[in-house]
Amino acid sequence: MLYLLLDSLRAWLIEAGLYRYVRVLDQPEFRVLASAMLAFAIVLVAGKPTIRLLHRMKIGDSGLSDAAALEEQMASKANTPTMGGVLIVGAILIATLLLADLRVYWVGLGLFVLLWLAGVGGADDWLKLTAARRGSGRQGLYAWEKLAFQIGLGVLVGWFAFGYGAQNGEGFIDVVNLPFQRTYGEGAGMAPAEGLIHLPRWAFVVLSVLLIAGMSNAVNLTDGMDGLATGISAIVALGIVVLALVAGSSQAARYLLVPHVLGGNDLGVLAGAMAGACLGFLWWNCSPAKVFMGDTGSLGLGGLIAFLAIVLRQEVVILLMCAIFLWEILSVVLQVGYFRWTGGRRIFKCAPYHHHLHLAGWTEGQVVCRAWIVALLLVVMALASVKLR
Repeated sequence: MLYLLLDSLRAWLIEAGLYRYVRVLDQPEFRVLASAMLAFAIVLVAGKPTIRLLHRMKIGDSGLSDAAALEEQMASKANTPTMGGVLIVGAILIATLLLADLRVYWVGLGLFVLLWLAGVGGADDWLKLTAARRGSGRQGLYAWEKLAFQIGLGVLVGWFAFGYGAQNGEGFIDVVNLPFQRTYGEGAGMAPAEGLIHLPRWAFVVLSVLLIAGMSNAVNLTDGMDGLATGISAIVALGIVVLALVAGSSQAARYLLVPHVLGGNDLGVLAGAMAGACLGFLWWNCSPAKVFMGDTGSLGLGGLIAFLAIVLRQEVVILLMCAIFLWEILSVVLQVGYFRWTGGRRIFKCAPYHHHLHLAGWTEGQVVCRAWIVALLLVVMALASVKLR
């Protein structure tokens, strides 16, 4: 809104000699940093009253785990409020609305993804956490209900993103951007390179469904220790900011031979808001956590990461950044599959994998800090791979 206000008043501000005081809003890098700082400040300021409200509403975590060996260790978290993802989602929404160019189609679609999945996660959290008060045995949404909403969102995003890209000059919206692949041909122009893989619309929709459903569930499964999913999400978001600023600049995109995305700079504002909101939430979520994000935050964050990967045409690079999230969901799939196949045997002491490490003797702090270190290294590797063409 601030950027739109500046744009509408630009001529008057120049004539009145006032433009020099606000021209910084025309710089995408400043708006990215400002969105991160604003989102961080919102979560920091709103944290205490929100936590008090959740306590009064008795929206707390049960502290129980599927693994009996973990129940004693989790008991100390029994009264910690959850559903704190409303802080993250609210901060991202406010910062993006204020500092992004809302005329950019991708910004609106990204906020739609965030709110859709936050709504699904919020309904799940509310049903689980008020079951006793309502006298209902239903513990949240059924798995098929959540999956139906995730698949439905993936179909909508894939269909409309493909259609908009095809109609509005997004020439690479259907291209599979593989590692070490040149997007542009030889010479100084923006002509596509030869040999690019173009997806038909149905394949693009399938890819969107897999990414959005998979990543939202992966972040949700990783959210099992104080600061774990929050810190990794912040690190990944910072990496996505770099990719968005590169994609938003035709010169930088051509230099690095990656797809140029119209409005990519404003996707950077959205990613910056996500990074700032996660860092702000980490203030309250670090050990010992005063609040958990719950499905409200984890589903929304995972879906937003997947959406940015799709629109920036950097699925492989961003999946590399998110390798910890992917390993967490894969560990669950392997554990469940092996358990059923062998009639009760297990690969890990407990799944997701961070619980296996905990039961193997790592402290919770060691698991979380080492995961952050690995996530940072993965982001550095992923960004470095962009230069290798």
